[in-house]
Amino acid sequence: MAAKKITMQDIADACGLSRNTVSKVFNGRGSVPEATRQQVLEKARQMGYRQLPAAEDRPAVHGRSIALLTLCMPGRNHYGSNFISSFANRMSRAGYTLMIYEIQPDEHRDCRLPANFVLENTAGILCIEMFDRRYTDFICRLGLPVIFSDTYARADFSAMAGDFISMENTTSSMAVTSRLIERGARKLGFVGDHTHCNSFYERFNGFRTAVARGGLTLDPNLCIVEPNSAPYGEAAWLVERLRAMPCLPDAFVCANDYLAVHLMKALKCLDLRIPEDVMVAGFDDSPEATVAEPPLSTVRIPSGEMGFIAAGILLDRIQRPTLPYRCCYVQTTPVWRESSRSPVK
Repeated sequence: MAAKKITMQDIADACGLSRNTVSKVFNGRGSVPEATRQQVLEKARQMGYRQLPAAEDRPAVHGRSIALLTLCMPGRNHYGSNFISSFANRMSRAGYTLMIYEIQPDEHRDCRLPANFVLENTAGILCIEMFDRRYTDFICRLGLPVIFSDTYARADFSAMAGDFISMENTTSSMAVTSRLIERGARKLGFVGDHTHCNSFYERFNGFRTAVARGGLTLDPNLCIVEPNSAPYGEAAWLVERLRAMPCLPDAFVCANDYLAVHLMKALKCLDLRIPEDVMVAGFDDSPEATVAEPPLSTVRIPSGEMGFIAAGILLDRIQRPTLPYRCCYVQTTPVWRESSRSPVK
């Protein structure tokens, strides 16, 4: 007795869907949510349907838009500016259009997408400057391919239903701190809210690891680690924090160049010389690092290359949704300038 021929209607009945929906999956016409498409294809395989589309021919996306979601759009001197430009360029060459959405406070609070976000037209999501766990979990539950550039502090990547890319933070922060110790620093302080995001947290971990390996003791009273909402950009506020310290450290390691440049201004307000009295190092190698006086020792982030790599990861996810999630760190490089003194002879 010949085996029964499986039809689209059989698959539709087994999935509890209409035949029209199943037909869209196999013909590549019309919009079908990715989760539904995967359900239909998996059921078809289980039932032995013989007209499965070849992997390269399967419609893999809802639409041709890539959504960039952010709580704060990176400025031109932020590493994210070059990252986004490179990411958008590669996505454009692959036939996608980048749509930028800045999440409003009420949307963030209520875990909602922007009103003009069209889920059915969206092939994938890039999240940048998105450091809230609740909203991150909400994005992961949408069922769309998503890649996060940095994320909230102490993130559990094993529980994150999305890909992740970041600059390498820990090793470079350790290298910078160790070099400052080699150059004579015995008391070191850290500047920046290490709970603000995962990159700041990793930079702080690299800092304190290097301090411990150098046989030194980390004094929390020599650190400025107030919440990121504090006025780090105001010299007067930083001067107050410096004056409240029991003594000034020999060197400060800052979570990024923005913090380092403003710290240098505060130190100058106290008539302190850099690097003779206090050495300072940042992270990012932003344009301000080279024009600061003195020029700032820092860590260079290959932001354009990161954007290119991130686009490739998201394109892979769009074409092959069942790939294991990836956590990618891109190498960074310490850059030494005049804000740190020459090695001790």
